[in-house]
Amino acid sequence: MTTLSQQKCVACRGTEPILTDAQIAELQPQIPEWQVKEVGGMKRLERVFKFKNFAEALSFTNKVGEIAEQEDHHPLIITEWGRVTINWWTHKIGGLHQNDFIMAAKTDKLL
Repeated sequence: MTTLSQQKCVACRGTEPILTDAQIAELQPQIPEWQVKEVGGMKRLERVFKFKNFAEALSFTNKVGEIAEQEDHHPLIITEWGRVTINWWTHKIGGLHQNDFIMAAKTDKLL
């Protein structure tokens, strides 16, 4: 079985449906540290990563940026002293897509 972090994102045209609550519940155990949050009526995946200082947080941010560019799927990243908050959702469909779970799993592997 292929894990989420081994999968590639698929191009999103904006016509794909958002994931249902049942689909989200099926994928969630593969990224247990991530929370499903609703912001402005759209579901997102969010995780806060903690680091010893700003330099480590910034280094992690840059690694996330690199995989985002490779997969052409980009998160909201907030970098602060000792912490980075990442939010994944698919802007084109206004909610969660399997790509977001793939990217959350790839983000976890960066640690």
